[in-house]
Amino acid sequence: MSQLPEQSAGPSVPTSADVARLAGVSRATVSYVLNDNTTVRISDATRRRVREAAFDLGYVPHAAARSLRAGHSRMVLLPAAQQLPGPLHQRFFTDLQTDLRRLDYTVVQYGSVGLDADEAVRAWAELRPVAVVAPGGVHLTPHRTGVLTRSGAKAVVTLGPQPVEGAHALVLDQREVGASAARHLLSRGRRSIGVLMPQDPGLAVFAGPRLAGVLRAVETSGTAARAEPLPLAYEEEPAARLAARWRTLGLDAVIAYDDEYAMLLMRALQDAGVGIPKETAVVGAGDLMLGRLLRPRLTSVRMELATAQPPAELIDRLIRHPGGPRERHDLLRARTVVRESG
Repeated sequence: MSQLPEQSAGPSVPTSADVARLAGVSRATVSYVLNDNTTVRISDATRRRVREAAFDLGYVPHAAARSLRAGHSRMVLLPAAQQLPGPLHQRFFTDLQTDLRRLDYTVVQYGSVGLDADEAVRAWAELRPVAVVAPGGVHLTPHRTGVLTRSGAKAVVTLGPQPVEGAHALVLDQREVGASAARHLLSRGRRSIGVLMPQDPGLAVFAGPRLAGVLRAVETSGTAARAEPLPLAYEEEPAARLAARWRTLGLDAVIAYDDEYAMLLMRALQDAGVGIPKETAVVGAGDLMLGRLLRPRLTSVRMELATAQPPAELIDRLIRHPGGPRERHDLLRARTVVRESG
């Protein structure tokens, strides 16, 4: 009969009792100090002694036990099923995480790639977060939002083009990106506008509303203008094929999904001998520095993310005061920065 090999017990995990013995205080005092409880009067010298003892022992409070005592966790979950594109959104999430940590929340990013929507929501709920900030990718519904709130989430916040029933919403209304570009071109007398639509299905949630914004601006312009969607893969060869037949399309302007698509097509148009902006005006979106280095310099829609209350403070307020009406905050501001390309 085989036997399992003996295993060493390994180093013991320090406990709050060990910290209390080293600091010469009670376990309750250790708990008050390390949980920053200010309702109990404890001298600065005692607080310093407790923190030094915890540091010397390598003691870390047990998050699950602390959550059990408090009735909820301090975890804010940021699912990463579909990252929003561009440095603007990356900066937003970096600032959000930094500010949430300052408010004493633990921020956890969770990869949901390969899970369907129901599986992803159940996986989030298993972690018992106090809040979830869902940036698209996984389609939330009232039922899925209910799964999260019943698991203990005091705030479920979506970040995307449309609000979701049952959740708070930070709305990125992409329609204004397309509308801003279209209004600019119409004001310059352009009347036949192509709209580059990326063939990457992951971008459809943003590209579709931007096209809708262009179409709406054209429709309400009071002119005989038209807009034509132009599907394009992000590769040189498809861009060259589109540029080769450009003059047959009868277009005098193009709005690209973003600056990278604008630069891709602009290079192809120039190689095909199409004058920019004389024959065709080109407008991108995102206002990348690289677009300003092109010749001609790229006209682009600059986007900013802003709310009346900093997003981390907003989430903290929703956590501390759950059960109120669902809030909507429009986050996206867009304006066209005019340069040489259009």
